[in-house]
Amino acid sequence: MTETALRVVALADTDSYVKWAAALLGTLPEGSDPQLLIVETAVAVSPAQQRAALARSGLDSSRVERVAFADVSRVLAELAPDAVLVAARGPVVRVLIRLVADLEPRPVIVSGLPGISIPATTAAIVNRMQSDLFVLHSTREVNAFDALARRRDLVQRFALARLPFAARSSEISCGAGSGTDLVFASQAIVPRERAERMQVAQLLVMAALADPDKRVVVKERAAEGEHQTHAQRHSYPDLLAKLAPLPSNLVVSTESMSHALDTAEGLVTVSSTAAIEAIARGIPVIALDSFGVDDKLINPVFIGSGVLGPEENVIQRDFRLPPRDWLTRNYFHDADKDDWISQTNELVTLRRAGALAAKPARVRRGGRFRDVWERRLAMGRKDRSLAGAAAIAVGVPLRIVLRPYYRLRLRSA
Repeated sequence: MTETALRVVALADTDSYVKWAAALLGTLPEGSDPQLLIVETAVAVSPAQQRAALARSGLDSSRVERVAFADVSRVLAELAPDAVLVAARGPVVRVLIRLVADLEPRPVIVSGLPGISIPATTAAIVNRMQSDLFVLHSTREVNAFDALARRRDLVQRFALARLPFAARSSEISCGAGSGTDLVFASQAIVPRERAERMQVAQLLVMAALADPDKRVVVKERAAEGEHQTHAQRHSYPDLLAKLAPLPSNLVVSTESMSHALDTAEGLVTVSSTAAIEAIARGIPVIALDSFGVDDKLINPVFIGSGVLGPEENVIQRDFRLPPRDWLTRNYFHDADKDDWISQTNELVTLRRAGALAAKPARVRRGGRFRDVWERRLAMGRKDRSLAGAAAIAVGVPLRIVLRPYYRLRLRSA
């Protein structure tokens, strides 16, 4: 089988996973047959978020369809894919992978993470254990996840792909961006506390006041009433409203990051993958280190990059690009190292020959009740079944009681 014959269907729901899945499908070779199914969970992308996620993804909008969870199995059976890319956060990915694994014939199951994935986590692997291939985006990530899987005695096959929205840039260039905007990439849970997020809001106001002729653009992932991959508290628009009147050159935007970068001089973030997207276009960044550098902030990956900086750097617009050695280890490896397509082809060839053994589901306590519980967690209010309601009524109190026990087990494992 040639690498041009793949029929790949992706399942995704939230903003970051829809963007990732669409862009990854957009890197398939000419002649492939890609399709993206947006699963209607309680936090699925809005139509506006969907348009932003698909912008410049390389996937034509005609290849995208929204489906109810109850219809996913039927639609997949009709499409008969060689492989299914399951692109979803933890609670949903487990449910969708089990659903795909029950199809006859069972397609190759591919999964992965949509952005910066350092540090490697056991939960990310465990949630995707039933997938045949786990896609990551730097040689450093592949090495870290492979080492973690070996330590935990978890069997998983990892593949490498340049971050798809970064891969389209021709080459890394030096110097500032060609625009004049300071673009701030908002994150839902980094930093998490209200006081820290207010500190960022105040910093953005100071940056706008420092240079009234240039815009400060607060790039939000969702407008009011829309959902994100992670639930956000203390949104920057709400915090900025408390600092009114605001400088006229400070604006909030929910356009795609790709379009926001068109007019960027530089990008500021704590740890958003938007930093990689900017660097790929030669737009320098500042990774704000005012709250430290640790795993909870998802920013240790920037150690050695030269882009970590304090608030003064933001006000002065002292943006930077990383050195070549950091780039090579982190997201900007040579394209010929990418192997997710070749590995997927290899697995599809085995499947067609009847030689691909299905990976067993993770052993879980709870049986049918556990399945119903996880489906309710994944679908939220979209699951209106009586079984789902009963699972929530029983499972929530039980989860509160057992959570400390399982956390202790995980730390001691």
